[in-house]
Amino acid sequence: MDNAAILKKMQQDWDARARENARYYVATGKQDWTDQEFFESGDRTVSEEVLTDMINICQGREPGQMRVLEIGCGAGRVTRALSKVFGQVHGVDVSGEMVARARRALEDRPNAFVYQNDGATLNILPEGVEFDFAFSTIVFQHIPSREVIENYVREVQKRLKAGSLFKFQVQGDSTLTTSPDDTWLGAPFSDQQAVEMALRCGFEPRYRHGAGEQYFWLWYFKK
Repeated sequence: MDNAAILKKMQQDWDARARENARYYVATGKQDWTDQEFFESGDRTVSEEVLTDMINICQGREPGQMRVLEIGCGAGRVTRALSKVFGQVHGVDVSGEMVARARRALEDRPNAFVYQNDGATLNILPEGVEFDFAFSTIVFQHIPSREVIENYVREVQKRLKAGSLFKFQVQGDSTLTTSPDDTWLGAPFSDQQAVEMALRCGFEPRYRHGAGEQYFWLWYFKK
């Protein structure tokens, strides 16, 4: 399956998942999330993965003056939480159905913006807009192509300011059986593959945590 076919299937599958039960497929801990529970889970993610890491993320900048990019915004769960911390948040997602739900969830957050993209590039974002921090959680674990993931990483690098951080997860469990047409179980990365991707894309792979596990966190700093 070529990348164009993979991207089309990603969009179709995630639109179908959003129509079936968007919140469950974004966060599989519950089948029947209430509004409060769903968005509180996003607050917890930001509390655990962002607020504990503000030295690397902000590098002396005021959060309220920073513009943040979120890859894979889904139904706006984490986007909403990020918008409470940072000056502006821009999120992208391959699924138009997910983006529609995110827009409704963010109607009272005038500093949060979401866009449907093609699943691999950031051409949909306003031209010339640069970001101080990029973040992605439980997204690349669902992309079945390392090539598509790497293209995404390269696109983020183009939009980040020099020295800024892209903090994200990939699938680290190489024992899983993956398939190019499976948009739920994504392509795994070894520690070495994660380092090599960073260097090819113009990043310094400064920290890594969780190699060999489902949630393999990467800290890529733009050179």
